[in-house]
Amino acid sequence: MRRLLASDPDFETKFARIVNDRRESDANVASDVRAIIGQVRQKGDDALAELTSRFDKHALTAELSSWRIGKDQCQAAYDFLDKDAKDALELAATRIRAYHEGQLPEDRDYRDAQNVRLGARWSAVEAAGMYVPGGRAAYPSSLLMNAIPAKVAGVERLVVTTPTPKGEINELVLAAAHVAGVDELWRVGGAQAIAALAYGTARIKPVDVITGPGNAWVAEAKRQLFGVVGIDMVAGPSEILVIADNQNDPDWIAADLLSQAEHDPSSQSILITDDTAYAAAVEDAVDVLLSQLDTQRTATSSWDDHGVVIVVEDLVAEAPALANRLAAEHVQIALDDPEAVFAGIRHAGSVFLGRHTPEAIGDYVAGPNHVLPTGRRARFSSGLSVLDFMKRTSFISLDEQALAAIGPAAAALADIEGLPAHARSVRVRLP
Repeated sequence: MRRLLASDPDFETKFARIVNDRRESDANVASDVRAIIGQVRQKGDDALAELTSRFDKHALTAELSSWRIGKDQCQAAYDFLDKDAKDALELAATRIRAYHEGQLPEDRDYRDAQNVRLGARWSAVEAAGMYVPGGRAAYPSSLLMNAIPAKVAGVERLVVTTPTPKGEINELVLAAAHVAGVDELWRVGGAQAIAALAYGTARIKPVDVITGPGNAWVAEAKRQLFGVVGIDMVAGPSEILVIADNQNDPDWIAADLLSQAEHDPSSQSILITDDTAYAAAVEDAVDVLLSQLDTQRTATSSWDDHGVVIVVEDLVAEAPALANRLAAEHVQIALDDPEAVFAGIRHAGSVFLGRHTPEAIGDYVAGPNHVLPTGRRARFSSGLSVLDFMKRTSFISLDEQALAAIGPAAAALADIEGLPAHARSVRVRLP
């Protein structure tokens, strides 16, 4: 963990190093993924069977059940849950659905001053694919966050791929698939699953958009296949920036910082505060909490290698500018008046306002999507929404008078650009 004082002469150099640290996969992953995509494209299901046996130790045989998990299994997994787990899944699904229904865009259809009819119509993609990690990183909350916006958008065919190492299936993921209304669930993971969703195989039909988290190979496969299909984003390691004064309980802030550190050794947790003694108290609280976590090894590695504590003179005056340069996935403003800092924050995936709004609430039940841009991509992109599963088609309609009003200008521009057929297609219709 690094401690930085904004008043130090070398602060800018040290802070710039943190801002520019990518913490992402090396170039070797790209060549491995390219080879896997090529295998799947050439050999289809045979490649999936070979790669799944090699990486997941699961045999994809002639039996459909070795490939696909049925809706009846998802229903059974849901039915088997205790009441508290069912209630939690249903509450999360209800709140996520309600929030994303508010994102649905409106069609436009109007006539302008020249009586030209203009507008746009929104429609959902026909099929969407979702990747759900298996093993330790099997998160039913991620399935809900990806699948529900797709259903709200109106996607007709919702396909999930998830690895089942040694044949093991995460029952909570199956239950979440039931709650979200997933149509197909395939026992395939890794870059090969992304390739199958993009190009299709004899068994798995292609989709139009692929979303969902995964390891470095999954992220790289999405990067390489963008253009063949749409993707949500290329996600990197998780990150959180906590802006807190000394009126917070240090144990609370320590837990907030480690909530992201426990995801992955490459995750990053940063605290900005205005009190050196409080910074030390939080650091001590982090050390105590680390010794108590089941995720101790991962969280300790993340905190030791990438954790940062920054001490400034004035949070309102200095924190927003630092936050904007970091453009973090999660920004938590633990102040009595968070709005004063929030007003200056322009680049963030999602912001959590006040002392009683831990980032973890956003991961599960608040409603906004927890699939968010990482690696400073919040400068130019947003979290997952219904718009990731929709596209806009514009339309134009002119009558003779409308064409007479604006057509000559179009023909003139075509002449300027040296495109005579363009110009003629307009002029032959003019009076």
